[in-house]
Amino acid sequence: MKVKLSWKIWLLIIALILSAIAIHPNFSTEGVLIKSVDFNSTIANQGLSSGEIIKSINGYPINSISDYSSAISKIFINNQSTKINFITDKKEYIYLDNIAPQISISAIPRTNIKMGLDLEGGARALVAPETKLTDSQMRDLIAVTNQRLNVYGISDVQIKPVTDLEGNIFMLIQVAGATPTDLRELISKQGKFEAKIGNETVFVGGNKDVTFVCRDDATCAGIESCDTTSGGDFCRFSFVIYLSEAAAQHQANVTKTLSINASSSGGTYLDKTLDLYLDDSQVSSLFISSSLKGEVATKIQISGSGTGATRDAAIKNAQYEMNKLQTVLITGSLPYKLQIVKLDTLSPLLGQQFIKSILMIGLISLIAVGIVVFVRYRKIVSSSLVLLTCLSEVIIILGVAAAINWNLDLPSIAGIIATIGTGIDAQLVVLDESRTKEFIGIKEKMKRAFFIIFSSFATSCVSMIPLMWAGAGLLKGFAVTTIMGLVIGVFITRPAFAELIKLTEKQE
Repeated sequence: MKVKLSWKIWLLIIALILSAIAIHPNFSTEGVLIKSVDFNSTIANQGLSSGEIIKSINGYPINSISDYSSAISKIFINNQSTKINFITDKKEYIYLDNIAPQISISAIPRTNIKMGLDLEGGARALVAPETKLTDSQMRDLIAVTNQRLNVYGISDVQIKPVTDLEGNIFMLIQVAGATPTDLRELISKQGKFEAKIGNETVFVGGNKDVTFVCRDDATCAGIESCDTTSGGDFCRFSFVIYLSEAAAQHQANVTKTLSINASSSGGTYLDKTLDLYLDDSQVSSLFISSSLKGEVATKIQISGSGTGATRDAAIKNAQYEMNKLQTVLITGSLPYKLQIVKLDTLSPLLGQQFIKSILMIGLISLIAVGIVVFVRYRKIVSSSLVLLTCLSEVIIILGVAAAINWNLDLPSIAGIIATIGTGIDAQLVVLDESRTKEFIGIKEKMKRAFFIIFSSFATSCVSMIPLMWAGAGLLKGFAVTTIMGLVIGVFITRPAFAELIKLTEKQE
């Protein structure tokens, strides 16, 4: 007998195909992926960058994170200087060092699905301000810290206040894919930027003195030049900033008292330089043109440099230093001096083990549900359809998450589990209605079932909305994933399931 499939079933099939394309499973997983490299580390100066895949280290083949850990433990013993032969999918790096490569790694992604910190690994810092803060002051500190990390380009940042048993307030910062050095560089320092002429501070970072910082615009920011030296390569960067009228006037008042000197190149400059300080350390010194003596100039060009063993490494370090200066100029100093109480790395191995445990528990649960449904309805086809519908919901949710780059964390996974539970409930409603003894058509029975399903859907969605903001947004992943699963279930998988039940009822 020829069976004509409903458009609802075709919609499910198309959704599954598109989800599979979005997830894009990858079965080639030899090597480990470099997530980040500590700037100014030995291996970074050799040119190693994030995104490369490690193939071997000193002849040890690297096919997994455990292979990498095993190789590192064998190579670096007693902090002795060792020759390292580091081979990636792009290049071979040979250098001497007495410590392990300062990098963070992860397994090569098997799919396009992005994982959060608790599954992918990263860095975590427990930070305490040196002075006791009120709740409102802590909120301000979190806002500025979050802005600094976002401006710097670090993604998947979680910042929240936590307290101990004594009532002390801390700030917990978690960043997926970052190294502890990244966090230490960005958080432990207050980020105090000062521009001085002699001992006089003429302007500082933040929007009070700096009204605009050129960023991501090649016309006013970028690498100026690179030169080769005996120790490697040296690149200079520059970018434009605009000062407020008050800061420009203050600078004019300082420069009008300076003398003019002639340089060997034929130009004339003031007898003092504009010195740039970051956290009280001088990072650059700029000559001041004699034409700016006593002038109210709002446009200032900031410059600096970066070095590396190769031209690419020098360019990367120069861009890093430029980005750091731009970030501090935009955000200003942190409002309070911070102290890192605890700084550690979350291993991606734990995330992998957790994912394996979830998959195993999920498989056992589905089998248990299938057995219970079979015992209840005594129909192997209906029981199989319930399990297949649940599986299709999960695939479509993962496909949507991959398509929109949604980070799946523990709350998100909890949302998927909640969706599976509500999905099974809805499918059992459909099965129960299809088996009622009332003398009405199967179509009417499905309408009655979907009235119950839509009522439950509306109630569940409304209850999820407050969780988007509850707990400072910590439950957002759960709320978004649950709503996503409910929408997919009501408009795609459950209508298709009802159509499949109709077909089986007709055939029987």
